[in-house]
Amino acid sequence: MWLYNPPHNLLTVSITDNMITFLISFLVLVIGYLLYGKLVERVFGADPSRQTPAVTMADGVDYVPLKPWRIFLIQFLNIAGVGPICGAIMGAQFGTASFLWIVFGSIFAGAVHDYLSGMISLRTKGCSLPEIHGNYLGNGMKQFMRFFTIILMILVGAVFVNTPAVLLNNNFTPDWNIFVWVGIIFAYYLIATLLPIDKLIGRIYPVFGFLLLGMAVAIVVAFFVYRPDIPELWSGLQNRHPNAAHNPIFPMMFISIACGAISGFHATQSPLMARCMTNERQGRPIFYGAMITEGIVALIWAAAATVFYHDPVLAQKTITPDGHPLGGNAMVGVIANEWFPTVIAVICILGVISAAVTSGDTALRSARLIAADFLHVDQRPVKKRLMVAVPIFILAAALLVYSLLDAKGFDVIWRYFAWANQFLATVTLWAITVYLKREKGKGWFLMTLLPALFMTMVTGSFLFVAEKEGLGSLLSRPVGYGIGAVITLTVLVIFMVKTKKK
Repeated sequence: MWLYNPPHNLLTVSITDNMITFLISFLVLVIGYLLYGKLVERVFGADPSRQTPAVTMADGVDYVPLKPWRIFLIQFLNIAGVGPICGAIMGAQFGTASFLWIVFGSIFAGAVHDYLSGMISLRTKGCSLPEIHGNYLGNGMKQFMRFFTIILMILVGAVFVNTPAVLLNNNFTPDWNIFVWVGIIFAYYLIATLLPIDKLIGRIYPVFGFLLLGMAVAIVVAFFVYRPDIPELWSGLQNRHPNAAHNPIFPMMFISIACGAISGFHATQSPLMARCMTNERQGRPIFYGAMITEGIVALIWAAAATVFYHDPVLAQKTITPDGHPLGGNAMVGVIANEWFPTVIAVICILGVISAAVTSGDTALRSARLIAADFLHVDQRPVKKRLMVAVPIFILAAALLVYSLLDAKGFDVIWRYFAWANQFLATVTLWAITVYLKREKGKGWFLMTLLPALFMTMVTGSFLFVAEKEGLGSLLSRPVGYGIGAVITLTVLVIFMVKTKKK
């Protein structure tokens, strides 16, 4: 391990020569929270005197007042999952361009998306995300997004059972059948989904939150102790993906790095916390702040992974025996075991596991709440919670079995989860843009219009550029980009027509 025998000359490299981009990126994220986050809060008009749903609609199950610091840690764990870890690692394969997307995506897209969707929910009785879509994009979109969001939540649940089960089995119980861990995690998910939010989630999530943050701090300490050669932006933004010819930076990197920049999944989690807040001023640290914190975590893991991908010797550890890049889960173990002694490496792996588990259970909880909202099923009786939750768990279990039994099953689920996640973020940005134009005026809607246009181009072109997931193998890349541009322009025209003042 590096702690005792650092490879090459890592200890002789000056921090100022190889950490400038990382440190500046870190600083810009913090400044973004302090300045741009304050502007977004002012535009929305957070009112500390307005009563919140946690007070006016308290039910002891989902509408439960919680302390702000506890809500922040729950929100952070809800949205973090393995996205800012595994997603950032896979995004780092593209090179230092990943730093730019994490920083500017978090500040101007992801955090704005999270804050405004959460605050709109807070102002509308803690309503679920599809209800927000319906309020601003029409009833047809509401019905479609109800179905789409539940499917995404089920995909998240399946992905976030697979990841911790594989990590636990590979690192701690290699002789066990992996389905033992699957059963244990599923049992926990069912309990967490059914119990009142303050009974389990509200109590253990803060502990997991500190564990996840501690893991990120440990890696930063490793940067200063070992001084690895973190590539700088001025060394070039060229595509360094091992299969760059088939994986262009645009749009592939922007799909790979979702939770560390912008993620539609986040907006599904915000209503859970909107139902627990007691003051609208809590919104900026809870929603905007949690996203910036996640961006910092993604930046740290992207920097760590970039070290491995750029170093000729360490790069050999990032590929399988048959020459394929390791997945994000496997890379977590490689980084932890290379840089830390056994105890700290175990803590890092446990941090990733806790992140996955805590996002998986709240994803399925969100699916239950969304389904209950449009089915109008009272969630106070346990029997009715079970009535809604059991079908959701059956579907998640079916996807999970497929991902574990088929060698390429997990990769397939992850790719479609990643695109669906960014598509949901795109739709949510458009809903928020309509809200800002209707309610705020003065051009403030440009704050989300520009990110909405960019993400429309990302998700639209992906379908026609990606060779495995879309039609990229049948169409030339310029044609794929052209179709994406037409889709984006069409959506913009529809927005202008529908929101034109009469």
